[in-house]
Amino acid sequence: QVRIVESGGGSVQPGGSLRLSCVASGFTFSMAVMSWYRQAPGLERELVARINSAGGTTYGIESVKGRFTISRDNAKNTVYLQMNSLKPEDSAVYLCTSIGFWGQGTQVFVSS
Repeated sequence: QVRIVESGGGSVQPGGSLRLSCVASGFTFSMAVMSWYRQAPGLERELVARINSAGGTTYGIESVKGRFTISRDNAKNTVYLQMNSLKPEDSAVYLCTSIGFWGQGTQVFVSS
């Protein structure tokens, strides 16, 4: 069955970095579009970044461009989200999704 598992979240000070990982199984990972979303309390879930099978990327939030980088390793069935220069407003649960399936999310908290 399809399984999507995120990891790498945590607490970090403003200006810090985190790398999120999403390991997927149960489908042909190399052919799938993989996406990271985030959801902060009281706010709607929003697309952070997406990567297609050819490695083409899209960033859904203007404020993360130049700070966040999505990448994938098809040999490891893993998609990454490198987050640099983190800001308090980046605090949210970050979720990985593909082909209609979602992981449980990983919490990112940015605070001094």
